[in-house]
Amino acid sequence: MKISFRLLFLGSLFLSLFSCGSNDSEEELEVLSLSTITEFSANQETQSVDVTANMYWYTRNTTNWITVTPTNGTNNKTVEISVSANTDFNKRTGTITFIGGSLSEDLIITQAAKEEVTGELDPDKAPSQNFDLSTWNLSIPVDKGNGTATTITVSEINSAYENSNYFYTADDGGMVFKCPVDGFKTSENTSYTRVEFREMLRGTDTSISTQGVNKNNWVFGTAPQADIAAAAAYDGEMSATLSVNHVTTTGDSSQQGRVIVGQIHANDDEPIRLYYRKLANNTLGSIYFAHEPTDGNGSEQWYEMIGSRSSSASNPSDGIALDEKFSYTIKVVGDLLTVTIIREGKEDVVETVDMKDSGFNVSGQYMYFKAGVYNQNNSGDADDYVQATFYSLEKSHTAN
Repeated sequence: MKISFRLLFLGSLFLSLFSCGSNDSEEELEVLSLSTITEFSANQETQSVDVTANMYWYTRNTTNWITVTPTNGTNNKTVEISVSANTDFNKRTGTITFIGGSLSEDLIITQAAKEEVTGELDPDKAPSQNFDLSTWNLSIPVDKGNGTATTITVSEINSAYENSNYFYTADDGGMVFKCPVDGFKTSENTSYTRVEFREMLRGTDTSISTQGVNKNNWVFGTAPQADIAAAAAYDGEMSATLSVNHVTTTGDSSQQGRVIVGQIHANDDEPIRLYYRKLANNTLGSIYFAHEPTDGNGSEQWYEMIGSRSSSASNPSDGIALDEKFSYTIKVVGDLLTVTIIREGKEDVVETVDMKDSGFNVSGQYMYFKAGVYNQNNSGDADDYVQATFYSLEKSHTAN
């Protein structure tokens, strides 16, 4: 009897110890693993990763061009990994770390380099494949959902973006900007529609604000030293070769035929707005620009370079016809603004403006280039439009 009791006791103890050991082993066994992904293309793109886990986990991401959705979870889950367009001509790599309990797994993200821009315009390629658009976004007159115009981001443009109504590659490889009279505007304070680039020196780094003296914008070389240090660069030059293909012919006579093809924009004012204008009864168009000082620093100044800006101007003898190629440069060094119009077989037309008293060289003033078509007619027929085709667009700044 005593032997049977002892055997029963020892058996129970053995089972108890075995059971306890088995539970402890299961509790200590943590699981965290990831499925594989392929290299991303240079375009904006998304891939899915399957997380296999039996615990709460979260992600660590210090790379601004990679987005993880969701950033955490419990047990098994599918995660979306998105990358912005690579605007650099080099492949790039980033790491997303998944952490759960005592485990961590690194997911290595690689993205192909942007295809080299050769300078040869290919009609079968999107604008970003023919031009360096790594630091431009684009406004188009389509409602973004709140009654104002839509912005196509740097990343979206560089993902081979085209729009057959507003922005596309021409049959000769040029980059077409087309803007109707009717459409949504960039803000309540804007009177006209536009299909126009806005310089974005931050590229795809959306952690930097679009406005302010910061790494997205530039300043005059005569700005305070603190602003020069805080900005992305100082001074600048933009050069473009283009032809204006169509201008408005309806609406108020004071607005017909006007289009802005290049600008420097500051906080609230424009150091320069460069206009092309051709009146309906003329075969040739004029070139002129406006210089708008900041509030309290004088009235807007107008400079006629080729022909006249008048609404009743006669045909300019040295004017520029629709579809005729010409080039412009807009250059700022310190307080000097120099605008040059260049045409094959003709002398350059140059105008220089001293801006030292215009209020742009003080603290807090920041600049960015704009290029494309900014329609200057809001009284014409809804489907009347302006259009220009760009064959080159380049810009540079002085590094701080």
